Amino acid sequence: MTSARSALTALARSTALAGLALAGLAAGLTMLAAVLLTFAVGLVIVFPPAVRLARAVTRLQRRLAARWSGISIDEPYRPEPPPPLPQHDGWYRDGRTLYKRPTIPAFNLRWHWMTKDPATWRDFAYLLAAPLTSGLVAAAPLLATAYGLVRVAGGDPLGLVWVLLAVIVVPWYAPWAVRLHGQVAAALLGPTEKARLAQRVSRLDAARTEAVDSQAAELRRIERDLHDGAQARLVAIGMTIGAAEQLLESDPQAARALLGKAREASATALQEIRRLVRGIHPPVLAERGLGDAVRALALDSPLRTHVTVDLPERASAPLESAAYFAVSELLANAARHGDATEAWVDVSAQGPALRVTVTDDGHGGADPEQGTGLRGIERRLGAFDGVLAVSSPVGGPTTAFIELPRAFGVRTAPMTPWRYFGRLCWGLWPIALFPQGLVAMVLKLVGSPVKSWFLGLHVPEPFQWPVIVGMILLGGGLLAVALATTARTREAEGGACG
Repeated sequence: MTSARSALTALARSTALAGLALAGLAAGLTMLAAVLLTFAVGLVIVFPPAVRLARAVTRLQRRLAARWSGISIDEPYRPEPPPPLPQHDGWYRDGRTLYKRPTIPAFNLRWHWMTKDPATWRDFAYLLAAPLTSGLVAAAPLLATAYGLVRVAGGDPLGLVWVLLAVIVVPWYAPWAVRLHGQVAAALLGPTEKARLAQRVSRLDAARTEAVDSQAAELRRIERDLHDGAQARLVAIGMTIGAAEQLLESDPQAARALLGKAREASATALQEIRRLVRGIHPPVLAERGLGDAVRALALDSPLRTHVTVDLPERASAPLESAAYFAVSELLANAARHGDATEAWVDVSAQGPALRVTVTDDGHGGADPEQGTGLRGIERRLGAFDGVLAVSSPVGGPTTAFIELPRAFGVRTAPMTPWRYFGRLCWGLWPIALFPQGLVAMVLKLVGSPVKSWFLGLHVPEPFQWPVIVGMILLGGGLLAVALATTARTREAEGGACG
């Protein structure tokens, strides 16, 4: 019963995707008309509405890919330009022209933003290509059923074979078609490698600024702690020893007492310096690595802390330090703010990335936007392009997830059979779709006697249309699979390279 319901759900989704592909084609043709009117006629006002329509359709495609296929696709668009600002005289400058109102400068900014964004043209290509790829694949059971019913209506009982075939393959075909739609959307609608690098540079630039500010504040704190703590005690020790020297001959007993106080003060100063050094870079972290340093944290923590470590090698010292202090802050927050009694820390490697998960049994309610401690962890991790994700519902438990990419070097993804198959699909889909499919269909419709090397025109008459339609479906399917393998390969290489 459950499998039947899943098959019906997948069939409904594939049908919806086929209809959405046609709606996307309409949006793509609208954008094509807008492009022609803009660049051939000069009617620029029609371009922005067409782009907004195209982006609305592709945003829906991304949401459906995430909801139905489990493939999350980030938006690749460049940030919108800020509104134009007036000059000191109140006029708005756009190039060499001045305007009294901001309407035209704002339109020009948005027009250039849309036309120069590669994602605009990739959306355009997707809307035109989707009906021939994922849309055609999703509609295949419906096309087979419709073809069979038409044959039955024409008096050919063999049409029932097509209907029966569609019913048989739907349970496994429809879910595959839905997943394929998500992979094709990821290949065409996701950010390119250049866009990802630009976004990453922007994030790292902001993280570097925050890290520099944080390090400056840390240096000021260290200077203040040294000045108010260890330095003051060392000055007092020097004064005590000087007083003992003066009393050494006249009152040896008092001199010995002062020297004892100086010894106690020196021990206290040494403890403060050790505590300060431990806050900068703990010796156990430098000597034993992240795993043993986290275990030492667990021993010092007031919580019953269970630590699991699975690391293939040591990461770089700055990265280990960032992970160590993040775990330290999370355990301290769990004890201080979450009223937790027990915690679990898992430190592991996922490919080249270092992943740390900290879970506690506290009352939850942690919010990175409100707590300065969590914001400090985000700033520290941001310098390494790391991320912090916190799940802390009211009532608990609280789980913090840390990932630091490129912690264990770059690994090259091997050449898998799946990638070879993807390359084969890239080479074969034009042959099946265009000469053997669309061109043969046109020749069949116009009644041309030319058969050439078109397979669909050489078979017996009852099988010509099935072969032609099958070639079109095969070409669209091969193109969809090629795009899907591109998305999978890009994702695998991104994970391997961090």
